[in-house]
Amino acid sequence: MGPTRVRDLSVAAVAVAALGYAVVTLMYRHFPPITALSGMSLAVVALAEAGWGFYVRAQIKDGHIGIGGGRLHPLVVARSVVVAKASAWVGAGVLGWWVGVLIYLLPRRSTLRVAAEDTPGAVVAACCALALVVAALWLQHCCKSPEEPPDDAEPAAE
Repeated sequence: MGPTRVRDLSVAAVAVAALGYAVVTLMYRHFPPITALSGMSLAVVALAEAGWGFYVRAQIKDGHIGIGGGRLHPLVVARSVVVAKASAWVGAGVLGWWVGVLIYLLPRRSTLRVAAEDTPGAVVAACCALALVVAALWLQHCCKSPEEPPDDAEPAAE
C-alpha cells in the first residue's frame, strides 16, 4: 500500500465539485440553511488526527515501536495509516462538495439573500474539509518508518 497521492485526491475533489454544483443548481431551494457549524465536525477530526500524528511521529522518532513497555504497537501504526488514507479521501470528497456549493453561491450573493447568508457557512465547511485532508496526509506521513542508515560496510564499486 503506497502513500495517498495529492493528485488523486485533487481529481476526486474536482469531480465531486462538478457533481455537487449540478446537484445544488437543481436542488438549492430545498436545502436547509448552511451555518458556520455545518463543517465544524471535520475540524474536530482534523485536530484529532493531527495530534495523533505528532504523537506517532514522536514515538517512531524515539524508537518506541514494538510490543510492551509503553511502546506503540506496530498494528496501531498500520491502523493509523488506514484511518489517514480513509480520512484523506473523505476530506477530498467533502471539500469537493463544498467547493461546488461555493461555486453556486458566490456569483449569486448580490441577487439572492439566502446565498449571501449561506456563503460564510460554506466557506467554513470547505476550510474544515481542507484541514481534514491536510491532517490526514500529515498523519500518513508521520506513520512512515525511519530511513535505514547507509551501510558503510559495503565496499565501494570500482
